[in-house]
Amino acid sequence: MTTDSVQLSAYVSAATKERLDATSRARGLKKGHLIEQALLHHLAALEQLPEGFIIPARIVFDAESFKSLSSAMEANTEPTQALNDLFNDD
Repeated sequence: MTTDSVQLSAYVSAATKERLDATSRARGLKKGHLIEQALLHHLAALEQLPEGFIIPARIVFDAESFKSLSSAMEANTEPTQALNDLFNDD
């Protein structure tokens, strides 16, 4: 620990803590180092990339939005020309 280090406290889910512990053990890294590297990586992305390029780790829908999304996914529609052009890059 360096003299300019400070301690942070945060609540995380049990699943996140389990993943942190497992990754720390598997890679032989101290949890503090792993957390700091992850924070630095995420903060750099937030600072350097346009906001629209950051994909959230979790997306939450309200009931109406979820129903709309479900209906769209269940609809048996043909892809648009734009989607076809995107995937048929000849």
